[in-house]
Amino acid sequence: MIFLDYASATPVSEAAKEAMAPYESAQFFNPSAPYLAAKNVRDDYERAKSDLAHLIGAKGDDLVVTSGATEANNLAFSALDLVESPTVLVLETDHASILNTAKKYPTELIRVDRTGLIDLEDFQNKLTRNVAFVSIALANNELGTIQPLAEVAQIIKRERMARLVAGDARPLYLHSDASQALNLVPISVARLGVDLLTLSAAKVYGPKGVGALYHGHNVKLAPIATGGGQESGLRSGTENVAGLVGFAKAAAEAKKHQTYNRKHYEKLRQVLKSELEQSEIAPLFLGNPKHQLANFCPVSFPGLDAERLIYLLEDDEIYLSTGAACAASKGEPSHVLKAIGLNSREIAGSLRISLGAENTEDDMRIAGQKIITAIKTELARK
Repeated sequence: MIFLDYASATPVSEAAKEAMAPYESAQFFNPSAPYLAAKNVRDDYERAKSDLAHLIGAKGDDLVVTSGATEANNLAFSALDLVESPTVLVLETDHASILNTAKKYPTELIRVDRTGLIDLEDFQNKLTRNVAFVSIALANNELGTIQPLAEVAQIIKRERMARLVAGDARPLYLHSDASQALNLVPISVARLGVDLLTLSAAKVYGPKGVGALYHGHNVKLAPIATGGGQESGLRSGTENVAGLVGFAKAAAEAKKHQTYNRKHYEKLRQVLKSELEQSEIAPLFLGNPKHQLANFCPVSFPGLDAERLIYLLEDDEIYLSTGAACAASKGEPSHVLKAIGLNSREIAGSLRISLGAENTEDDMRIAGQKIITAIKTELARK
């Protein structure tokens, strides 16, 4: 098997499995129970939360542990519950969990260019006095395009100052979904200038079903699920101790090896590109080559049916996708590819290829040749 869809899922690392194991067996106690064994588990849970928070330059109390990035994104929008008539700005290429949650409010979409990079002029024009919430993913989940979030934060800072001078104290929050970026990009909430940041274990070789939301001290959130009052009342339910411990361990491993991994993926991507460039249909590589996650290699073969290519490749145990898994499963054209201006032929022929820890240079050569063979099969069928 050659797996080329790491943007949708990553296997749990051995280090994370080992860290989680005690809490799935001997140390199974509920952290809210009153006896010593449970209190020790509570201490381990809080330590893991602090360790995870430290990786992004925050404190444990700044994190709310969730069931994943989608819940964290939904929770981030609860910051608007105390804001009167808020307007929201979101990037038009953001994840469905952002775009669909934003529909609850008056919303404008921020445009991107052909590579998926934010149009800062369009953003500034739309940043009116009524805007209370801005959400821009740090790295796109289909293109891998990395956004200049620190520049966005500076624009927002100037707008806040202008409002204060005008006597307007209404809040203006900056949120970013960093799910894809945590594995390969150094993240500091202070340097990025964000008020809210979403993280996911499932994209960083941690367990699925675990995420976290960072929230600055200036942000007041409202619970979207009530119950026993865990997570400072913001996310009730028995804590997923094993999940958080595994998340913290996987994230620490990723940060430790970030530089090596980036160089490794860049080499793998170049090998794969060289193979694909031998195709009878010139490949159209997508995303921004100067601002792109190193493990992303999205590509289009205009005029072909990418879904048919995927089925052909699956027969050879090569797994990749046409876009975000949640959108692909519905058979809907990618809103991301529409946003960057691809035509229908380019969208139909687009593959999202994302590399991971188990890939090798030989995998890239084999996968490249198999993709070319599938393309030849499709061309012959026509």
